[in-house]
Amino acid sequence: MATRDVASVPDYLAALAPDRRKALAAVRKVIRANLPTGYKEGPLFGMIGYYIPLSRFADTYNGQPLCIAALASQASYMSLYLMGVYGDAKLRVAFERDFRAAGKKLNMGKSCVRFKSADDLPLDVIGKAIAAVSVDGYIAHYKAVRKR
Repeated sequence: MATRDVASVPDYLAALAPDRRKALAAVRKVIRANLPTGYKEGPLFGMIGYYIPLSRFADTYNGQPLCIAALASQASYMSLYLMGVYGDAKLRVAFERDFRAAGKKLNMGKSCVRFKSADDLPLDVIGKAIAAVSVDGYIAHYKAVRKR
């Protein structure tokens, strides 16, 4: 599902099976409640993306908005991409610690947390990770990494 074009977030959600729609809606609600000012939600790379609009920061390596998080429905699981956690070692350590302290099993790649239902995720930990990365902080981090 993550590779198809979507016109809008409601269209993306409407195309899902009811159990997937319910799970992604629960995670989406937490993201939106904790998303710092300046990020936008919309279709991005065939997923539900949370990003800095090009009108705010256009100097990206690929000409696409700078993405901080995304939600996707894959064939066998759902994915939550957390670029802030991926790009910040201290944030990643705290995220992994808090995830496990919540009694949940973390199934994570570099930036992707895989889950089968919203019950697999400590939603408060997700919210904390989303809230931890301001737009200005993310842009500064991005610029510093690109200079290397």
